[in-house]
Amino acid sequence: MFKRDWDRRTCAKRGHITYRPAEPELAARLHAATAVGDAWRCLRCGDFALGDPHGSGPAENAPLVPRGKALRDLFILRFLAVERVIRGIVIILIAWGVWKFSNSQDAVHRVFDENLTVFKPVTEHFHWDLDHAPIVETVRKTFDYKKSTLLIVAGALVAYAVIEIVEAVGLWLNKRWAEYLTVVATAAFLPLEGYELSHHVSPLKICTLLLNIAAVLWIMLSKRLFGLRGGVVAFEAERHSASLLEVEEAAGTVPRPGHGAHART
Repeated sequence: MFKRDWDRRTCAKRGHITYRPAEPELAARLHAATAVGDAWRCLRCGDFALGDPHGSGPAENAPLVPRGKALRDLFILRFLAVERVIRGIVIILIAWGVWKFSNSQDAVHRVFDENLTVFKPVTEHFHWDLDHAPIVETVRKTFDYKKSTLLIVAGALVAYAVIEIVEAVGLWLNKRWAEYLTVVATAAFLPLEGYELSHHVSPLKICTLLLNIAAVLWIMLSKRLFGLRGGVVAFEAERHSASLLEVEEAAGTVPRPGHGAHART
């Protein structure tokens, strides 16, 4: 069964990340002398790359390079970040539409009633009461809203869009506070999404609800939020251990299967 190699795929796109530790033993394990120059083992994929290392210093200060499961998790977080950016932009456009409508509510009302009469001969032919159609009644209800109410709605939509965009930036940068914000903000709207779905079922609403539920559960469990799986103590210990072992893992005496030596392009 084919298994995606996230490490090598990422290195192929972004290049290798090499490091020369100050500890002689580790440096010797990371270094290889070749006929065309020195090569250093990549901290992400484990392959040797020709050229000077990108950094140097104590092993414990080696950069924490996501790889394997961590790299896959980062990809998922960035997928969620893109989804939230798109949602934030859509909400901002809706807020702009509400604001524009609040400034020309009477004019829009007149245009709506005038154009509605154009369709009446057709609807009467099919014995459909256009004036009392659900969608027409819903639109007409919005004409009764006060301008101040519409402005509050527009402001609330903008605030929600800002939260979505802030979430997106934090998730893209792999920030822990963004994971908490995403879980809290997303979970807060799940009851509302469920209520809307109970009144009107659509594939888009179902997919959105399932995606949000999956995102909340995955972030909480994989990132050990709210005390789950050892909580923040276990999470920080895992990160600290990874940063200390980064060079040692990349400097293993036996290369990982499928990882050969090649030059950095």
